[in-house]
Amino acid sequence: MSETRVFLLPDLGEGLTEAELVSWHVAVGDTISVDQPIAEVETAKSTVEVPSPYAGIVAELHGQPGETLDVGKPLISVTPVSVGGPAADAAAPAPAEPETEPAETELGDALDEPAGPPAQAEAEAYREEEKAGSGNVLIGYGTPGGHGVARRTRARKASAASGSVSTLPLEDGAADGGPAEGADVDLSLLRTRVPGRLGAVISPLVRRMAREHGVDLGGIPGSGDGGLIMRRDVEAAISTPAVEERAVAAPRPAEPAPVSVPAEPGQSEAQGVDARTGLPISARTPVKGVRKVVATNMARSRSEIPEATVWVDVDATGLMELREGLKSGSDQVPGLLAFIARFVTAGLKEYPELNTRIETAEDGSQEIVSFDGVNLGIAAQTDRGLVVPSVRAAEKLTARGLDAEIRRLTDVARQGKATPTELGSGTFTLNNYGVFGVDGSAAIINHPEVAILGVGRIIDKPWVVNGELAVRKVTELTLTFDHRVCDGGTAAGFLRFVADAIENPTALLADL
Repeated sequence: MSETRVFLLPDLGEGLTEAELVSWHVAVGDTISVDQPIAEVETAKSTVEVPSPYAGIVAELHGQPGETLDVGKPLISVTPVSVGGPAADAAAPAPAEPETEPAETELGDALDEPAGPPAQAEAEAYREEEKAGSGNVLIGYGTPGGHGVARRTRARKASAASGSVSTLPLEDGAADGGPAEGADVDLSLLRTRVPGRLGAVISPLVRRMAREHGVDLGGIPGSGDGGLIMRRDVEAAISTPAVEERAVAAPRPAEPAPVSVPAEPGQSEAQGVDARTGLPISARTPVKGVRKVVATNMARSRSEIPEATVWVDVDATGLMELREGLKSGSDQVPGLLAFIARFVTAGLKEYPELNTRIETAEDGSQEIVSFDGVNLGIAAQTDRGLVVPSVRAAEKLTARGLDAEIRRLTDVARQGKATPTELGSGTFTLNNYGVFGVDGSAAIINHPEVAILGVGRIIDKPWVVNGELAVRKVTELTLTFDHRVCDGGTAAGFLRFVADAIENPTALLADL
């Protein structure tokens, strides 16, 4: 009888450690295939669908919608369909006959076994997808290609009674040893990965060395590419006494998700009344997801960055008239934010100090890191909270190109489908809070960036033009910057550059 396979919640990108289970796409008893979406989860950055690395029948769902699950904990258990069953061809990635221990070469390579006819075509197709990066992984994420060869590991038939549960790695191989099918698997060695993505896997030679010397590979940081555990890492661990044995804990029973519970009259003072104000507590809402990330990032920004703010009122009448003139000759005219974004990228070329990052070394020394290019972050308010997707290489785009990309990023961000790369790669942020009907804001810098430019609402105001009072379209620009990377003169120069471009756009457009 086939062993039940447990799929652990994978690292969904950017080193996130937890995700909230939004909904299940499958139920216990359903027959599923490889790469079929099984659940929708919400991380601190986006909402993604998780595909199954296994085919078979769903045996158990480890969690309820609304629960927060830790990365590396069980997500779903799948029982492969027995050979000869109705879905055997789709579910059986290996031949039914007993498998033998793969022979190891001097480099730790495992010799491939020929696959049986029923599964050979599917297995080879799956391996080819993994080599090239199939794209059939987490929706909204990509698969790297050309970084090595990944192979799916087949389950070794257990000698004990059938029906046991085993947790299998999705990929197996190493830089110092080739892929190993049927190699010994220990729960402490697992690094759960999405199908098609290379992980910190270990060669059979390294595993055997660790096993013979009692080294816990789960606690060793790999020195190879992508955290790969190399032979030298195990040798170093052998010479260093282990401080503590890491215990492999069994999956904990699912705990109910925290909910906001209204306080009822008659509750005890300790539960329902705030000791400081004397008022009844109406609800307690956990800080999690996007709100948790925003809170952490903003607090870090305010505690680490010595920020300063400069602002200026700007006559935007010239830009408004330019855009109206373009409408008469074309139906697709960039929005005002796209024009301002183009002025910002031009300004950052003149004042590159504001397109940098501060890096602090372990010894406390600091460096200012400059970039050859601009990834322009666009602050977007969504139902999930404030997110900042970035237009990569924004300095290379025209106003039309920026307009299209800003609209696309804003749309995917509001759907919760923006990728970690889109949400975490900015070098400078543009914040259009004028859409909320406010004039200005002392914005908090999006750490680890060093500056953020805010644009207020555009309204009619009295303005002196050529010595006479006139009604003009006026907005306010506010720049908050990190005083460690530049002084006020640089910040004021950049702000004035963007303001002048808005007031006299035709003069700047001639140079773009």
